[in-house]
Amino acid sequence: MSSDDTIRRKRMLADQLESLHLAGVLQIPKPTRRVRSAEKDTMQAATSLEVLHEQVVACTRCNELVSTRTQTVFGVGNPHPRICFLGEAPGADEDRTGIPFVGRAGQLLTKIIEACQLTRDEVYILNMLKCRPPNNRNPLPHELGNCRGFLEAQLELLRPEYICCLGAVASQNLLETTESIGKLRGRFHVFRGAKVVCTYHPAFLLRSPSFKKETWEDMKMLLRDMGVNL
Repeated sequence: MSSDDTIRRKRMLADQLESLHLAGVLQIPKPTRRVRSAEKDTMQAATSLEVLHEQVVACTRCNELVSTRTQTVFGVGNPHPRICFLGEAPGADEDRTGIPFVGRAGQLLTKIIEACQLTRDEVYILNMLKCRPPNNRNPLPHELGNCRGFLEAQLELLRPEYICCLGAVASQNLLETTESIGKLRGRFHVFRGAKVVCTYHPAFLLRSPSFKKETWEDMKMLLRDMGVNL
């Protein structure tokens, strides 16, 4: 831009400011910050998750679970995550707090997440079932069926690139297969566009710590695909 053009533009701006001043405009408001697309997606997902959460809280489909639960356990974390960690059902600590994976198994899961150079706030943690089965028994088929719609809606809103299934119940039911966790782990599966990794449940690792090595191999496979260098 030439010096003449610069001088002309400055004069035009000065004239506009003088006109505004004469009209009584003494302050120009700052422009509204444009929200980036990713932020919009996150806010929209969070709002929709809140609506879904309210539906879960009001659910009475499973008579036994409704009569024995303290509260439902929906999920926590980033509403627009790259990865979700999916377990089978809440335990006693989760039923008490309303937060998934906060007991001993949850503490181990947190360590696994941190070893992957992530935090719980960066990922999303949820379960197949939103209510605690009595005495921490395995979820029954009809209970998983009753909760399936909530799970699928939740994952549809979250739209993760990756899902890490923790244990046989989560792995077999999400993928609708009867293959053992030993056969499912070590390779990628697909669920509605998301890459799925199956590994051992942290509660199992507490009982059988020798399998931690295999779980870490699964995590390294996942991280390599995500482009994370350890």
